[in-house]
Amino acid sequence: MHPSQARAHSAAKLLTLVAVFLSTAASSADLPLDPIVVTATRQPTRSNELMSDVSVITREEIEQAGETSLAQLLARQPGIQYIANGGAGSNSGVFIRGAANNQSILLIDGQRVGSATTGSPALSRIPLDQIERIEILRGPASSLYGADAIGGVIQIFTRRGEGPPRVNASTGYGSYQTSDSTVGVSGGTDLVSYSVQAGYIDTRGFSTVHNKQDSNYNPDRDGYYNRNLSASFAVRPAKDQEIGANLLASQGTNQYDANDFGPLGAAPNYNSDQTVSSYSLCSRNRVNATWTSTLRVGRSTDDARDYAGAVRSASFRTDMDQASWQNDIKLPVGEALLAAEYTQQKVSGTTDYAVSERTIRSLLAGWNGRIDQHRLQFNLRRDDNSQFGGETTGSASYGYQFTPEWRAHVSYGTAFRAPTFNELYFPASFLFAGGNPDLKPERAKNAEVGVNWEHASHRFGAVFYNNDLTDLIEFRPPTFAPVNVSKALLRGATLTYDGRLSGWGLGVAIDFLDPRNEENGPNNGNRLARRAEQQMSSYLTRTFGNWELRGEWQLVGNRYDDPANRDRLGGYGLINLYADYRLQRDWTFFARANNIFDKYYETADNYAAAGANVFVGIRYAPK
Repeated sequence: MHPSQARAHSAAKLLTLVAVFLSTAASSADLPLDPIVVTATRQPTRSNELMSDVSVITREEIEQAGETSLAQLLARQPGIQYIANGGAGSNSGVFIRGAANNQSILLIDGQRVGSATTGSPALSRIPLDQIERIEILRGPASSLYGADAIGGVIQIFTRRGEGPPRVNASTGYGSYQTSDSTVGVSGGTDLVSYSVQAGYIDTRGFSTVHNKQDSNYNPDRDGYYNRNLSASFAVRPAKDQEIGANLLASQGTNQYDANDFGPLGAAPNYNSDQTVSSYSLCSRNRVNATWTSTLRVGRSTDDARDYAGAVRSASFRTDMDQASWQNDIKLPVGEALLAAEYTQQKVSGTTDYAVSERTIRSLLAGWNGRIDQHRLQFNLRRDDNSQFGGETTGSASYGYQFTPEWRAHVSYGTAFRAPTFNELYFPASFLFAGGNPDLKPERAKNAEVGVNWEHASHRFGAVFYNNDLTDLIEFRPPTFAPVNVSKALLRGATLTYDGRLSGWGLGVAIDFLDPRNEENGPNNGNRLARRAEQQMSSYLTRTFGNWELRGEWQLVGNRYDDPANRDRLGGYGLINLYADYRLQRDWTFFARANNIFDKYYETADNYAAAGANVFVGIRYAPK
């Protein structure tokens, strides 16, 4: 039996066992309201009506994360794996269903954020203190969001205000001399709402490179500090009429180990200073009983500067100006989506690119609706890029509600990734022939089937997917010029359970992934670098009196650090603990312990990860 068939067989058996368990363990408690999700359809939809693989991270879960980074928090969700070149502030990213970090999109309040030179968002610079909730859409979504949504979409919503004016604050201290503090004020009425939040993070960290034989090794600590601010304001002059503004700005500096084999190689400290910001204006207006118009304009910036000692060695800046006009139209059956978007990306810095800007003009249409027990969703999008022309993507989903508890869906969608400015235009140098302006976009075709079961306070889901990637871009010797030569197959299954029973909460997510390089034919390629074939994330919670306790257990299988599959990275298991105690109605003392058994592991070869660490603090949050 082929390994992928064996995994599918194991997944099917586990699916049956879990279903049997749930049918006997179901509580008589009322089912909590399903959250409203925007990212999956670009229209507010209850999660139990979706035909997509979606997760929501609430503010409560974010508060329980302690000083955990955004990427680490995401990696506890189904279908997501995490990599980092060291500790806090270092280059880090996530693989959604095995897709590379630059094959997924990060949105902040509807605005795309990221670097057009690397193609990746700076997840390490986004502070959790500024986030109200996170929505994760797994699977190709270019038909909704355009280029780069091969693996999925992560959308961050910043803090909002409502109710009487109130101040919130928290501060904490932990291992590696880490401190994290935030303070804010928020409130709102039927007419206006507002929120302003500011925070500061500082840590001495640990040595980024662990291997003493590595040429980059330096035993000193590699610290990180960050200053951040978010603000939102909205005014509603009449019913169903709203004008608002959102801002997120984060500036941080981290130290790292490096050796450039030149005069600067002797510098005692290498630093990367990076600012990530996003701001937008939005007008949402209900024109009549069937038509709602949303107009959004804004800019996001990713500005990175590297220093060797006091000497600036490189700088890369991306400015993205974005505008969109979305129209939601209620029909006799379902709801239609019609939208137009405009994006201009500009790059600048110490690198002299032959072309330094591009524009993308987009049109998209969609429809989703329900007919009896049948659910359908269709989307079509056209992106015209000034660099390589047009690209059309589409998706279709069908779902059926078998019983009040059971529903299933099947879907198919296409996606693409646009080549970055580095891949297209980076100047030639010694042993590097330079960028390739003739590159084509990477393309993906994804098919998936999923099933969900909900009863009382229990939820179970299973999704099976097959994502076929072509025209992948590789830097190949001897010239290392990027070319469209590779193929890959991302095939897998994700099983999830979340439930509440007699004061206990339990959640489990199990991932099976077969990420293969298919260039030499089906089933003959190596595993894609830094992807594990199995991963499990689970939690157990208990609330009694003023106490809330939480335990987490995460298992990650072995990976290879290189495409040739010669450098093997061992699998690892982590156990984390969290507790909070409500001192008074609005005051909470909290403590978090990560990696309590001090497991040494690496997500990238020779780069260290945090050992056993503790973080304690106090939070003031009026209810």
